[in-house]
Amino acid sequence: MKAITYSSFGGAEVLEQSEVPDPKVGPDSVLVKVKAASVNPVDWKVREGYLDGALDVFFPVIPGWDVAGVVESPGISVPEFAEGDEVIGYVREDVVRRGTFAEKVAAPVRTLARKPKNATWEQAASLPLAGLTAYQSLVHTLQINEDDTVLIHAAAGGVGSLATQIAVACGARVIGTASERNHDYLRSLGAEPVTYGDDLAERVRELAPTGVSAVLDLVGGAALTATAEVLAPKARVASVADPGVTELGGQYVFVRPDTADLTALVELVEQGKVTVEIAETYPLAETAAAHKASEQGHTRGKIAVLVDQ
Repeated sequence: MKAITYSSFGGAEVLEQSEVPDPKVGPDSVLVKVKAASVNPVDWKVREGYLDGALDVFFPVIPGWDVAGVVESPGISVPEFAEGDEVIGYVREDVVRRGTFAEKVAAPVRTLARKPKNATWEQAASLPLAGLTAYQSLVHTLQINEDDTVLIHAAAGGVGSLATQIAVACGARVIGTASERNHDYLRSLGAEPVTYGDDLAERVRELAPTGVSAVLDLVGGAALTATAEVLAPKARVASVADPGVTELGGQYVFVRPDTADLTALVELVEQGKVTVEIAETYPLAETAAAHKASEQGHTRGKIAVLVDQ
């Protein structure tokens, strides 16, 4: 099968399209014919070697953790799916070796859920990692509800745009930081936008004079520093970008595969409460260009890679 691979850490130039053997399907896995995948910042961070201290890497690596596709064959201990089922998945394993930028992937059943009926393949592939990051942070860690005013840093990005919609679906008031060009977009999602940068805390206080009850930080650094100035008493804070959040009494979140959470996201999409914004799409052969676009850090929504259309 065709797959994108790399045989050493480095920049996007280490990515190449290769012919590799079809994956074997273990008892607890599902062979998926890939329709689309999506790019997340972690993909190029893994490629650069930044996570080498946390995850064993076996070269050559097929990158990618997000997938949408059609089941070709389930493993012998997988009654949940059958040939022809349309699925999505956050296919992260404990080692880095076989990813989703390929024509086929053997996905552990614990990473999969059914595809939303009303989503395109590229939208479906762009939901798992970003959506689970937002969902697990807001629903499990912060336990957002209708009494909350939530501040979301980088609310127009891939995770942020989904987090904004999930928080709104939970009944919360949402204040989102973004560049001015994305303010109308945030309003369309139900958020009140503020420009990030100098005097951010003052701008947030103008909207929430008594402070915010919860913060989801997707940026780290200066954004997290400003967070300390806008917290209401007993406010909860979570960050997916900066472990320093613990100094504010908050929690650092690293997303994990979870079929129940992914199914909850699928239901939100099918109910029309969450949509996935696609910024750009690339063919499989141009995955390196997709990585470069993600590295720029200014994408509104998600970058998808079409594999079999």
